[in-house]
Amino acid sequence: MRPVRVLVPGTTGRFRCGGLLVELQTARLLSQLAPLQVVTYRQREPDHPFLEDLLREESAPGQALWIVSWGFDVPQLLRRLKGRPVAYHAHSSGYGFDLPAGTPVLAVSRNTLGYWGDRSPRSPLLLVPNALEPQWIGRGARGCTDRRPIDVLVQRRKSSAYVLEQLVPALRARGLRVELQSGWVDDLVDLFNSATVVLYDSADYWRGRGVSEGFGLPPIEALACGCVVFSSLNHALADTLDPGVLGHQIGAGSLESDLERIAAAAADPTSWRPEPAALAQLLEGCSESALLERWRRALDHLNRHWDRIAAGSPVLRSPSPRRLRWRQRLERLQKLCGPIGSLAGRLRRMC
Repeated sequence: MRPVRVLVPGTTGRFRCGGLLVELQTARLLSQLAPLQVVTYRQREPDHPFLEDLLREESAPGQALWIVSWGFDVPQLLRRLKGRPVAYHAHSSGYGFDLPAGTPVLAVSRNTLGYWGDRSPRSPLLLVPNALEPQWIGRGARGCTDRRPIDVLVQRRKSSAYVLEQLVPALRARGLRVELQSGWVDDLVDLFNSATVVLYDSADYWRGRGVSEGFGLPPIEALACGCVVFSSLNHALADTLDPGVLGHQIGAGSLESDLERIAAAAADPTSWRPEPAALAQLLEGCSESALLERWRRALDHLNRHWDRIAAGSPVLRSPSPRRLRWRQRLERLQKLCGPIGSLAGRLRRMC
């Protein structure tokens, strides 16, 4: 098993966000399976090696497996790591870049897996969803039978103008206790455990940026805490939020529809919570123990792939879309010309 190096731009300051926490959690899981280093490439930090230093000092480039993940940085990182075993840990999709032939993709959702299955069909593709940290499962769903102090919780970041400017005021006008959360929260589990209903509407946020909701942890975290979830169903959210079974669609046709359903869920959450068996299955699939086994299989697959490449096995390549379109046009032209050519030959013989 090769040592693993997980690349992040930095771990403090402006780089601190949900995506970073997920990547650091992934590094913690992988450290149970192989020697691991978290490597920064934009910001030098005393606790982590820096990419340029490692590349300059590296004596055997094929010894470590590099994992890159940071959206728009991926193409330049892959160029810097050319000739080395590397894998793309793909969260959001839609950035528009292509991967070098043979570059494996570790997709966090089926939505992202399908994107790369179309864009890079000859690359090794693996599905490794994000994991819920243990505190969400261990401390979640407490006090489900008690009246919670927050009727409706909304996290301002990624929320649509519809939710913030229309739905929230209308819910407050009906007398519901609505909490708008913004900024960093030290104990999100406690916050979610204080809410009856959680609203998550990220469709406009991601459409405006032209990329996808990579996984959608907040709705799953809310479900783990016993909340009723009303969510958009864009991109990877559709992987897990079966409408009417695990969650409920937000923005379902009219403002009045949302008001009626959310008010009813806040008044009687028991009737609106997920089916217990479906929720248990979802949370089990997101547990660190389940994901650790997925990562074990994924690392084995990646190591075998790069061992074959190092031994001289040729990398499969997929034709470009332009080449495929021309090939298909030529095939249609040949089918069209075939009958015409046969008819002309018969006419010549008859004359």
